Amino acid sequence: MKKVNIILAVIVGVLAIGLTMLGAGSMVGAQSGFLSWLSPFLKGGAAVQQGIGAMGQGLKTLDQLEADHRRLVTENMELRASNQILRDLEIENNRLRVALDFRERSLFRLVATRVITRDASTWWNTIKINRGFEDGVEAESTVITDIGIVGKTTTVSKNEAIVLLITDENCKIGAYVEGSREKGIVSGVRVQNAMEPELQMNFLSKNANLQPGQKIYSQGVGAVFPSGLLVGTVKSFRQRELDGQAILTPAVDFSTLSDSFVIVGEK
Repeated sequence: MKKVNIILAVIVGVLAIGLTMLGAGSMVGAQSGFLSWLSPFLKGGAAVQQGIGAMGQGLKTLDQLEADHRRLVTENMELRASNQILRDLEIENNRLRVALDFRERSLFRLVATRVITRDASTWWNTIKINRGFEDGVEAESTVITDIGIVGKTTTVSKNEAIVLLITDENCKIGAYVEGSREKGIVSGVRVQNAMEPELQMNFLSKNANLQPGQKIYSQGVGAVFPSGLLVGTVKSFRQRELDGQAILTPAVDFSTLSDSFVIVGEK
């Protein structure tokens, strides 16, 4: 590389000496020719410089890139929130459509209700609904959903009512086992710190041999719960000294219960 530089220096020096030896006219001609020889290189350098300048103008600063990134993240979050709202509305719409269809098909006259109060200390025992005697609700009325039995009303005021849930040990339901002649009494089970409520069905025969998943329906004994309403499904069965006992999973998901119907008569 150093040799090339030395050679170029010698050439430039010779050219400079030669130019000094030329006359004025020859000097101008030589300078013109030399500039013509350099012109492509000069033009190329200018074009490269212009290209680099244009490229620099097209590039964004770090602050601009960060601002664009924040904007895109915000837009993404807004789109996700909008999509979630639309999904929630669709779920709610489908739920209400099912409930309306159930009320139309039901053999009973139903009053739609909404849970307005639920005490954490009595989570599996009672709820308060937004319908009372002004809406035709009376004490000892059956409360249901399109899935199964919720419980029965106890204290009823003008526009509100307390519902005793079937998961309370004081709520008793005469019931039968689907596909068998087995009958018994269903009530809630008091379990300390239980995450999910359970029911127990007592007074079954010792040899009932119930299987998990079998459905339990209301028998219609007494004036509260009509016959044929789903109570729950068998979770387990055990023989006791005098009878058999089944542990049931309630048909209704009480942890998410928000709407229900009160039976106020037959159609």
